[in-house]
Amino acid sequence: VLGLLVWALIADTTYHLHAAYGWVMFVSIFFWIVTVLFFITYLLQLQLKFYMIPWPLVLMIFNAAATVLYVTAFITCGHRAHAWGVLLFQFFACLVMITYGVSTFFSFRAWKGLGSNAATSQVTDHA
Repeated sequence: VLGLLVWALIADTTYHLHAAYGWVMFVSIFFWIVTVLFFITYLLQLQLKFYMIPWPLVLMIFNAAATVLYVTAFITCGHRAHAWGVLLFQFFACLVMITYGVSTFFSFRAWKGLGSNAATSQVTDHA
């Protein structure tokens, strides 16, 4: 939802007049579309059909890349913060960046297997 809002806010500005806004538009659209595709994949449980893909690693790399590129988009627009639309974009882009950063942390924990509790580790150790 936040990614779609960022996309709409940057589309409301005169992004076509500044090359930097084109980069920001690309980042917001690309990661929103890929996030929706990952959501549909998990909603339909397609990851179970493609079991050979290391999904926790893929999600961690995706979230880390999204975080870094949203940081670059945030910095790119920071130099041209002169309109309310751009200031709102920066605020929501910061929220999206934090969200992807938190998702990277949890994806890393899932990839390393740090998310299990004592009860599940005892069951799997003795089985």
